[in-house]
Amino acid sequence: MTDNEHKIHVLVTADFSEELMKLLRAVSPRFSIHQQYRDLPDSIWERVEVLYSANSIYPAPEIAPNLRWIQLNSAGADRAMRQPISQRDDVEITTVSGIHATQMAEYCLMMMLAFAYNLPMMLEHQARAHWTKESWRDFMPLPLRGRTLGIVGYGSVGRELARLATSFGMNILASKRNPMQPAIRGKYYEEGVGDSEGELPERIYPAEAVAEMAGLCDYLVVTIPMSEANAAIIDASVFAAMKPSAVFINVARGGVVEEMALLAALQGGEIAGAAMDVFTLEPLPADSPFWQLKNVFISPHVSGNSPLYSEKAAAIFAENLQRYISKLPLLNRISRERGY
Repeated sequence: MTDNEHKIHVLVTADFSEELMKLLRAVSPRFSIHQQYRDLPDSIWERVEVLYSANSIYPAPEIAPNLRWIQLNSAGADRAMRQPISQRDDVEITTVSGIHATQMAEYCLMMMLAFAYNLPMMLEHQARAHWTKESWRDFMPLPLRGRTLGIVGYGSVGRELARLATSFGMNILASKRNPMQPAIRGKYYEEGVGDSEGELPERIYPAEAVAEMAGLCDYLVVTIPMSEANAAIIDASVFAAMKPSAVFINVARGGVVEEMALLAALQGGEIAGAAMDVFTLEPLPADSPFWQLKNVFISPHVSGNSPLYSEKAAAIFAENLQRYISKLPLLNRISRERGY
């Protein structure tokens, strides 16, 4: 057996810089790391044991017999888990969950402040070059201090949002699949970010009690991953339970919300407003009635954007490569049972 046969063959289909590729190759000489993200021939997969998958590049199971681990370039795994290769029990799937926490939490905070200080009306008045004579009344703020924030899905994004909101004096409620395990383990966290022990919420609700929690909130933010169990989990009963003054924010996936129920709640005044970064159908069609609502902020799935995305993603992959060669549990492992 030659030295080459002892190598662990790794294929990176992300457009990482040469500097980041050097970082990955420095993990161990046992890794033979090849980068290719265009025009991949079927023959390239024969020896690949580890795949860093970007741009939805996955091999058919029959052409990748040695594949044992797929590191995704995203936090969400719903699309990847529908791939035939992901159904093989001998293939482990991991994500880059955790690298989006700072920017997505700040996005949510931005939207909360926008509603608290009536930014939509400010922009409307600016467009009309109008200086209101009743500014003290029209722009009376509703400060975040003392308000209640409900977070549906207490993962890395939700935990960082809780940390930021606590500094504003907000009361925190959260829901998660298993409220009896508030701490989070086996996930990537940036130092100083989030609430790894789950100590900030006043109460953590089970997923089945989201509507009960929603009725207590001034802001309800959804950060849960997309999965079969989470499909349309935010339905009409949740919006019916919310205060008429409450604001809804979704940075998760469009499919976790019953969008027609949200539309009805906004049009009927059941809730005060919404900020939507994600939709079931993207791009959001030009004829969608959501575009016409004055109490809605719409953004094109950008809350997780970061100028350091590749650097952070490569750092997680490097850590997981070290764990892989050391036979330690990988970070951000996907459970096939849960789908995330």
